[in-house]
Parts: sequence; structure tokens; C-alpha cells
Amino acid sequence: MSRTTGKYAPDSRRNRGKQMVAEEPQIIAYGSKTGLNAYVRRVSGATPMEIVLTERAGVQAKLIKDLASRMALPASRMFTILGVPKATAEKKVAAGEMVAGQGGQAAIGMIRLLGIAQDMVANSTSVDAQAFDAAHWLGRWIEVPQPSLGGRKPAELLDTP
Repeated sequence: MSRTTGKYAPDSRRNRGKQMVAEEPQIIAYGSKTGLNAYVRRVSGATPMEIVLTERAGVQAKLIKDLASRMALPASRMFTILGVPKATAEKKVAAGEMVAGQGGQAAIGMIRLLGIAQDMVANSTSVDAQAFDAAHWLGRWIEVPQPSLGGRKPAELLDTP
């Protein structure tokens, strides 16, 4: 199955003569030079195994700060939401290290939520959607108690798979 915006990337298979061979899943690495939006698109189109591998490897601590900035949240709040102690996160950012475990999984979860919101905006036929900033909206939405979550804020639950 091949879709440009779904779970399977169009390049997930390659030709070897007449036989199609599935490519090995890859860890999805964040590069601040390619940008947050490119990373969100890559994670949104990742296979389940690529998500697993990426969660196991962790995410660049810099990604968390860039995500917080893009969502108009203080980095310290984003660290709290993701369950990463601020001092640990800042140390890892400075050293260019990865955030693995629960904090890395929560960061990937947040990236996936952002991808869903961006896809909804991109697929909207509303003229207003063109100027809609999905990242800023998500940054506000996760801090508002939701009736469907028993009055909890989504931010309170993002540290769980």
C-alpha cells in the first residue's frame, strides 16, 4: 500500500530487477536544518516499525525545544508535559544528546498529534484554513480541560502511550 500522507511512504519499496523488496525500516532522525515541518511530515508518513525504532532510539533534545517554540509554549512547560526534568533536558540540548524512554515516546506522540492537526488543515476546503496555524492551536488546545477526557487537559495525558 502506498500513500503520500498515510502510514506507508511511497518509497517504502524499491525495485531489484523484477522483484519488489521492502526497504528496512529506518530511525527517523531530526535535523534542525531540514526543519520541524519536514520532521512532522516524515513521522506522519512513517510505518509503525519506523515509529517503534525512533521511539527506542529517542529524539534529539533540540527537537523538543523547537517543538515548544513552534507551539508557542515555554520550553520548560513542554519538558514538564513530556515528563522530562528541565535540568536533564537542558543538559541534553547543550550536549546534542537524545531524549529516550518515556520522554522520547511522548515527544513522538506530540509530533504525531501535530501531524494530524496539520493534515486536517491541509485537507480543509475552508478559506480560513490557509491562515490557520495548527501548531499554535495545538499548543493552546493541550492546555484546555476537555470534557471527553473527564475534564483533564490533554497535556496531562501526553506522557502515556
